[in-house]
Amino acid sequence: MRQRWKLVLGLAIVGFIASVMLVIAGAAGLAWTSTEAFCISCHEMKDNVYAEYKGTIHDTNRTGVRAICTDCHVPREPKDLIIRKIQASKELYYKFISPSIDTPEKFEAKRHELATHVWKRMKETDSHECRNCHQSDKMSTELQTPRAQARHKKAKAENLTCIDCHFGIAHQEPDGPGPRELFGTASKP
Repeated sequence: MRQRWKLVLGLAIVGFIASVMLVIAGAAGLAWTSTEAFCISCHEMKDNVYAEYKGTIHDTNRTGVRAICTDCHVPREPKDLIIRKIQASKELYYKFISPSIDTPEKFEAKRHELATHVWKRMKETDSHECRNCHQSDKMSTELQTPRAQARHKKAKAENLTCIDCHFGIAHQEPDGPGPRELFGTASKP
C-alpha cells in the first residue's frame, strides 16, 4: 500500500513539474513569436510589408517611440492574444504547403485581400490595437492642425474608428475599396 502512495505522489510531482514546464515553454513561445525578428524572419514579410513600414511614422519619429508588427497586429490581452496566435498558425500552411505570397507579384495580387482581413479585425475591435498607444482622452487637440481637429470631431460624431481613416499609415494602400467602403462607416459599439 505504501509503495502505491509513493508511486502516486511521484507521478503527481512529475505531472506538476511537466505542467509548469509546459506553461513556461508556452509563454516563451508566445513571447518569441511576438518579436520583430520573428515577424520578419520570412522573406514575404521582410521584403514586402516590413520594407514599406521602414521610415514611416510608426518606425521612426521625433519621440523615439516605435511600434513593431505585433503592436498593431496582435492583441495584448491574453485570451485574444492566444486566439490570434492560433488563427495565425494557419499561415504556416500558406508558407510551407501552398505558398501564395512568396513572390512580390503574388503578394501584390493578394494585398487587398490581406489588408481587408486586418481592417475587418480592427473594425470589429474599434481599432483596439491603435488605442493601446493612441488614447483620445490623452491627445492634445490644440497641438493638432485645425483640419485634424475637425476630422477627429467628425469621426467621433459618426462613430468612426481609427482604421476608417488611417488605413494606409504604415503600409502601402492597396488598390480597391478601403475599410469605410467595405464595412460601412460605423464601428462596433
